[in-house]
Amino acid sequence: MMNDGTKLKYADITEAIIGSFYDVYNELGHGFLESVYRDALRVVLQSKGLSVDREKACQVTFRGQVVGVFRTDLLVQNTVIVELKCAHSGPHA
Repeated sequence: MMNDGTKLKYADITEAIIGSFYDVYNELGHGFLESVYRDALRVVLQSKGLSVDREKACQVTFRGQVVGVFRTDLLVQNTVIVELKCAHSGPHA
């Protein structure tokens, strides 16, 4: 649930994805490439019984016309797109 009392459309899937992200981050920590986190997240999500597609091509339409193709990092339950981004945090003190 969001703080304003509205419910997300796919709240159960979204909550599973966020929880799985924390599972991955808490176990692997920081410093890996995006592909490592993506594949680890896929493992966790699938272990929870969710279907996960990697790099699925999705047509993008705008005003009724196809304007491009978007390749997802992950597509969960054929419903929620997950895009992972990793940033280098710089040298540690």
